[in-house]
Amino acid sequence: MKTLILSLILAASALAQQVITTTIAASGSLSAAVSVTGCTLAAIEMPVWTATNLTFQVSNDGITYTDFYDDFNTEVLVTTTHTTTARTIRLSAGDWWSVRYIKVRSGISATPVAQAAARTIKLICR
Repeated sequence: MKTLILSLILAASALAQQVITTTIAASGSLSAAVSVTGCTLAAIEMPVWTATNLTFQVSNDGITYTDFYDDFNTEVLVTTTHTTTARTIRLSAGDWWSVRYIKVRSGISATPVAQAAARTIKLICR
């Protein structure tokens, strides 16, 4: 019985939500790097935002970062055109399974967009 209870507790903790924060500095367009090792991104909680989309840089070693593209060679993009309200955006978990370290970019790699103020972004993992 004790083994069963312990197994259920461990299974429940594996499904627990983890929130990791990162910030894009005022006048900046790229956040600090954060580790998402051991979790899969499920959502992004956005603050009030200078209108633009989000893209990402990722790394397997936390040192060398590359722009994040899908299997169609298209930059992975999260649409965030709102400006006046904070919101949480659901992500497709399968896109994030291989990601260990991440930086969040305001805009796309070709045209990053500076934020008018510091923006703290919450990465919600499972």
